[in-house]
Amino acid sequence: MSTVYLNGEYMPMEAARISPMDRGFLFGDGIYEVVPSYDGQLVGFAPHMARMQDGLDAIEIKLQVDRDAWREVARELIARNGGGNLGIYYHVSRGADTRRHHAYPEGITPTMYAFAFEIPPAPQPDKAAATPYTVSTAEDLRWKRCNIKSTALLGNVMHYQHGHSRGHSETILYNQQGEITEAAACNVFVVRHGIVATPLLDHQKLPGITRLMLLEILRRDGSIPVQERVVTRDELHSADEVWITSSSKEIAPVIEIDGKPVGDGSIGDVWLAAQTLYSRHKFDF
Repeated sequence: MSTVYLNGEYMPMEAARISPMDRGFLFGDGIYEVVPSYDGQLVGFAPHMARMQDGLDAIEIKLQVDRDAWREVARELIARNGGGNLGIYYHVSRGADTRRHHAYPEGITPTMYAFAFEIPPAPQPDKAAATPYTVSTAEDLRWKRCNIKSTALLGNVMHYQHGHSRGHSETILYNQQGEITEAAACNVFVVRHGIVATPLLDHQKLPGITRLMLLEILRRDGSIPVQERVVTRDELHSADEVWITSSSKEIAPVIEIDGKPVGDGSIGDVWLAAQTLYSRHKFDF
């Protein structure tokens, strides 16, 4: 992947430059989104752009997201980078100031950046082809505005590293009350007795787009009962199935938590049914 977009221009990645005074570099003062595309078809573009606008509004970056313009950026990056299975990364920082100062500066222009990167083929509703995940758990030690998709991701990175250094693919987090929040880079679902549950959204959790789409698809279909509610650590460890969801993973089955099997340690039938529905309807959004 060699062509990127920066502030209205397309250029080779090695030619892209931002100021060292950019607040995205100095403070992590920005918002980002990642939209998957398969053979040129974007997944969840509209809700991704809506969440980006919510994030910009939350941190008071004065930029109105132009969905048509950002869609055109995606199309151009897909074309210039060879097509296929690509993730489109969008990044807006507050921009470059003349000094390093904590308060939001006035009158600076936001930095807008986007690039494409290869992603695996879309997950298929096939147990034999699915990638099973093992995870660790840890107390959630991040800040209290996790609902904002900020570029300041050190807390998430450190939690992800907690699992990675133990040979796992993710880290599922819980708060001081023993309630599941989310994973370092994913939302979390549990299945017990055929009922799917995921934690209610609040400031402790990012409103994941795959989570949003999956909930709507399951509710619209009606064949799998689904709930948004408090999910406890005990429920996580006694669940029949556990899933983690993200734009790149879609619905990823978890077969082991902290070295212990989830259910019978195999990919479950409810996952298969949910992934089948998701694969059928994911381009509807």
